[in-house]
Amino acid sequence: MYKIVKDIPLTDRPFEKLIRYGPEKLEDYELMAVILRKGTKGEGIINLSKKILNNIKDYDITKIKYENFNNIKGIGPVKRSQIISCLELGKRLFQLKKIKLFIKPNDIFNDLKDIRNAKKEYFVVFFLDSRNQEIKRETVSIGSINASIAHPREVFEAAIKYSAFQIILAHNHPSMNFLPSQEDIQTTKNLVKAGNIIGIEVIDHIIVTNDNYYSFKENNLI
Repeated sequence: MYKIVKDIPLTDRPFEKLIRYGPEKLEDYELMAVILRKGTKGEGIINLSKKILNNIKDYDITKIKYENFNNIKGIGPVKRSQIISCLELGKRLFQLKKIKLFIKPNDIFNDLKDIRNAKKEYFVVFFLDSRNQEIKRETVSIGSINASIAHPREVFEAAIKYSAFQIILAHNHPSMNFLPSQEDIQTTKNLVKAGNIIGIEVIDHIIVTNDNYYSFKENNLI
C-alpha cells in the first residue's frame, strides 16, 4: 500500500484521479488528501488522511470543531482550518437544500400557495426523481384569465434537462372553479402520451383554487 503520493502512479493520485474520474470515484481518505494537498515532514499525505478520518469517525460530523483535531499529530492550524471550513461549507449547502417529497395531491396544493389566488393561469411542472423528491419546480407557461396552454415540447425539454424520472403537472383556475375543462383533459392526455413515448411518467395533474384542488389521478383520469 502506498504511503506517500510520489509512490502512487500519476493517474491514481488523488488530485489527478478526481479530475479524471470525478469525486465520487475517490475513497474517503483520497478526498481528504485533496483537501490537505500535502503531508508533513514525518507523515505522508495518504497516512495522514487515513489517521484524520480514523480519529473523527465516531463524531457527529455536523458537530466537529477545531478542537477535535488538537491531539492528531501532523495537523497544525492551517490543516485544521481547511478541514473545518470544508465541513462547515458542506453543512451550510446541505441545509439550504430542503428536500421536498410529494406523495399526495395535498402536498402539491400546499406548495402552490403563490399561484392559488393568481389572476392569470399558471401552468407549473414539478420535476421529480424516482423517490418522488423534487428536483425542480418550474412555471412553463402563463395564460390569460381563463386559458393556459402547455405544449409537450416545453414540458419535456425541461424534464430531460433536469433528468427527471417522473413529473406532476399543476395549474390554477382564476375562476375558482376547480373542475377540469375539456381543454385541461385533452392537454393532460397529450402530455401523458408524450411522457409514455419519452419514458418520463406523468403521475398526476392537479388543478388548484384558493381553497380546493382537483386531482386527475384521484379521479381516475390518469
